[in-house]
Amino acid sequence: MDLIDAIKAIDKTHEDDVLHRLTTVWGDKLDPENVLQEYPRPQFARNSYINLNGKWDYAITGTDVCPKKMDGEILVPFSPETILSGVERQLKPGEYLWYKRQLPRINMEEPDSRVLLHFGAVDQKAIVFVNEVPVGAHSGGYLPFTIDITDALKVDETDESGNYLTGVLSLCVEDDSDTSYHSRGKQTLKRGGMYYTAQSGIWQTVWLEVVPKIHVTAYRIIPSRDLTHVDVMIFTNGPTDVSLKVMDKDKTHLIAETAGETDIVKEEGKVHSPYDLCRFSPDLEERHATTHVYKVTITLPRPHLWSPEDPYLYRLLISVVSDKAESYFAMRSFTRDIDAEGNPVFFLNNKPYFLNGVLDQGYWPDGLYTAPSDEALIFDIEEMKKMGFNMLRKHIKIEAARWYYHCDRLGMVVWQDMVSGGSSYAKPVVSYLPTLFPDVFGHMPDGPVNYRMFSRQSAEGRREWTDEMKDTIKTLINVPSIAVWVLFNEGWGQFNASAATIQARQFEDNRLIDQASGWFDENGGDFRSVHNYFRPLDVIKDKKRRAFVISEYGGFACYINGHSSVDRIYGYKKYANLQDLTNAYIALMNGSIDKLKKKGLAGAVYTQLSDVEEEVNGILTYDRRVNKLSVLRKQD
Repeated sequence: MDLIDAIKAIDKTHEDDVLHRLTTVWGDKLDPENVLQEYPRPQFARNSYINLNGKWDYAITGTDVCPKKMDGEILVPFSPETILSGVERQLKPGEYLWYKRQLPRINMEEPDSRVLLHFGAVDQKAIVFVNEVPVGAHSGGYLPFTIDITDALKVDETDESGNYLTGVLSLCVEDDSDTSYHSRGKQTLKRGGMYYTAQSGIWQTVWLEVVPKIHVTAYRIIPSRDLTHVDVMIFTNGPTDVSLKVMDKDKTHLIAETAGETDIVKEEGKVHSPYDLCRFSPDLEERHATTHVYKVTITLPRPHLWSPEDPYLYRLLISVVSDKAESYFAMRSFTRDIDAEGNPVFFLNNKPYFLNGVLDQGYWPDGLYTAPSDEALIFDIEEMKKMGFNMLRKHIKIEAARWYYHCDRLGMVVWQDMVSGGSSYAKPVVSYLPTLFPDVFGHMPDGPVNYRMFSRQSAEGRREWTDEMKDTIKTLINVPSIAVWVLFNEGWGQFNASAATIQARQFEDNRLIDQASGWFDENGGDFRSVHNYFRPLDVIKDKKRRAFVISEYGGFACYINGHSSVDRIYGYKKYANLQDLTNAYIALMNGSIDKLKKKGLAGAVYTQLSDVEEEVNGILTYDRRVNKLSVLRKQD
């Protein structure tokens, strides 16, 4: 073991550092009047769409009463801590972040139409008001939520027809960040090392839709393991007729159609729906209390299978009376099976497939959690494909829906982490000792006897994480490129991992599970998942016949002057120049990873896609202006 490098990699907080004002090329050319206008939810698209991104009024106060005078303007959907927001202020625990804007005129010519307000994500707790009337609330900083705001809107007084509604939208946000047990990922109020600047408030697109009274609220698309058919479930807020059309990727040829063949399978009160019904509005709760679920099985002749090399997507057209939505899906299977050499490995479409992955934190110097443009999201994915990677491990963060869409269409397998939470981590026990002595300290049970050690003594916090884990799967269940759910990482807020694995499997979405990435393995899931930065890489044969993956390795750091947030260097092994970094990377890949494939290595995740603040072990610099390994990049 390289003990010196391990000791040098111990985290230290540097919250007093003033970060260099790095920007990306996309942030430099951002038009505040035309920010992130793309349809935010490609898997559930309607023609009715009003984007609310842009300049809003904001204020940060010490009271939960909306101030009469706001502090200024903020560019939504960038958090107030970001450069692109135009604010650059940290929301602290105990403070309130207020947003306000006038809604545009909304056409309500169709009788009994409803107006849905969508938030991609708001960190961390939000109460929503329309015309000063509370219409909805949501807790949790990473998942989307939707509120029916129709009844709180008012007729536009400037319109004589009475067909247009409008109103004033406002939002009150609180964020405990890492002072509570709530899920926060890598965010911290005391940044340094592998933990980064905390952000808050609205950080994904906000938009409106006008829908019929009875409409689709959600759906699930699950390809069969044998790749012969796809099961589709449609959720509606009332009884209706449902018809589906499957088209080719260009929507030029009809492949399959159902009309009058889709039967209701159940009526339930609390089935997953994008609505986050509010305690302030019992009438909304009553109106959407019954969810109708329709199911159909569609057989596809000679299905065109999805893979990173051929990312074929079928188009799905959904019709519910006058409500029409468009989606897509892929025919693919992700399984763990035995290869010709007798090793348990990852299989794609019933064939062994080595996962050459890279860790993706999803941070930007000018937008933090929010990419400055759609092109920026695409750039990261395409650059990693050109570097030879076929998998991204989305690390401790849930992305905007368009990121998953680009992985789907460009061909990138995704390992999706759940967002970690829990109270303040006991780093010596949870991080440092397992790193130094994995055989001794990496197998601590995560049940009640050790709840405090894992920062999970709060019963409410454990319940909240479990609910969010389920909601994450429900939210992302239709994404074709997601192959694996990663439940816990390096013991951060880990608890009852075996029970969580059982709960995740109940969705029957035909995906695999990495139960505990790094250490504190509870002998469950589909992978023996190890982090190894300081020892020679090797394959560990698993008694449970799980596939073996090195789910983090590398971490080679190289500081690039003018492209780093601070002059300090954090990483697991440091290199003085790009030539030394490139040589070390080639030696690692050719000398270790390629050899381990023959021993049964199922996949490996290199750390990492980009630098983040003082952590400079990225392939790309934080501002995405330099590819440190560009000589290895495949040309267009």
